[in-house]
Amino acid sequence: MTAVDEGFAARLRAGTRDEHERAERSVFVEALLGGALGREAYAGLLAQSYLFYDVLEAAGESWRGDPVIGGFVIDGLLRRDVLALDLDFLLGPGWRDALEPLPATQSYVDRLVEVGSTDRGAFVAHHYTRYLGDLSGGQVVRRRMQEIYGLTDDGVRFYVFDRVTKPKPFRDHYRALLDGAPWRDDERESLVAEANRAFQLNRAVFDDLATVYC
Repeated sequence: MTAVDEGFAARLRAGTRDEHERAERSVFVEALLGGALGREAYAGLLAQSYLFYDVLEAAGESWRGDPVIGGFVIDGLLRRDVLALDLDFLLGPGWRDALEPLPATQSYVDRLVEVGSTDRGAFVAHHYTRYLGDLSGGQVVRRRMQEIYGLTDDGVRFYVFDRVTKPKPFRDHYRALLDGAPWRDDERESLVAEANRAFQLNRAVFDDLATVYC
């Protein structure tokens, strides 16, 4: 059985596997998970993440009532407010005043502004790459940050999804949404391409963070 026969979610996962793995192997990610960086590097990652989650979740609001895409806008996934809580804890209440996007983050934000509210497939592509990653690989990051920096709840709330069901059933639900949406053939192709672009944009942010912290 091919990935296409199995459904679009399987095709999307297979079609983005290489870019996903490249992002996971970035110098910054390996150094952070290996305990080679100070806590400020982790805070820097969350601060840059806040900037693109802010834009992505604003775009999501524009799709909330859409009969096809509205199902992907799930309140329990939203990360902007918990990122703010983590940053308050890690950097203090004035962190917004000092927050500047790295060049790669600005490129990421610009792309989300360009397509997030106007192209339903592009929105889902970016939504998929962010939230499905947070629900799976993000849990590894949470445990490592707790081990390395002695964090408990404060500072790692970004990775806690206490408003969704258990990760496995939820991922199954999300993949059912991908499979069940009435995508046109050209939309499927462009969605896979945009998801790969999202992984590339994310990897570029890791590269910029490596320049600052590694």
